[in-house]
Amino acid sequence: MKDEGKEIVISDKSSILSRESILSGAYLKSFENIPGYTPWTPARIQDSIAHTLAQRPWEKHIWMFAYGSLIWNPLVNVDCVEVGTLCNWHRSFCLRIDAGRASLDAPGRMLGLEAGGSTDGLALRLDAANLSEDLIVIWTREMVLGSYKPTWAPVKLRNGETVFAIVFVVDPNNMQYEINSTPDCVAPLIARAEGPMGTNRDYVRLLEDALINNGLVDDYVSDITAKIAGSVSNDSGLSEPA
Repeated sequence: MKDEGKEIVISDKSSILSRESILSGAYLKSFENIPGYTPWTPARIQDSIAHTLAQRPWEKHIWMFAYGSLIWNPLVNVDCVEVGTLCNWHRSFCLRIDAGRASLDAPGRMLGLEAGGSTDGLALRLDAANLSEDLIVIWTREMVLGSYKPTWAPVKLRNGETVFAIVFVVDPNNMQYEINSTPDCVAPLIARAEGPMGTNRDYVRLLEDALINNGLVDDYVSDITAKIAGSVSNDSGLSEPA
């Protein structure tokens, strides 16, 4: 699937996470008053971008691997989109959240990549004309709390080509990291979590829909989706009068 010279900006339900809010500084600012959170400064974000680009393997273009919300809401300009497989990393809801799609009273889980297995997703080739601004958008969005390690990794495209792409993998030393990310553990948390950006379960629904729309399946995500449905159904049953 290719989108030549096209800006992909698919709106999420929340205006908090948008290209405009990121570039204006409002997105970073929204994390400032959350207890225990220290959002990255613009200077730290720029330093991380520079450090990552300095490690760049030889590659004519800059690609980014989308495995979560970047699939349906990338907020950046791309000139090519390809289905691809990232080896040695798998999806994992291993990051605790109590902001965004969760709260202090109802914490949820955020998606990341942990070592092992493989992940099917989308390889996004960034438009060179807007590269500097788009990298700021990507980094501010993904590294607002330093939950990930920006990493270069090979992605095998469906057409047989292999490209090196920027991949945001989990930093296990981050305070948000949780060891247990099994469906049985995370589904009840996700089912109940809700915040200013919407519900945590909507994120999982959007993820599964995005995978299906691109001809992809992740059994881990599907299992969580099914368990969330069961958890919500059980909660609803408990609240009904006898």
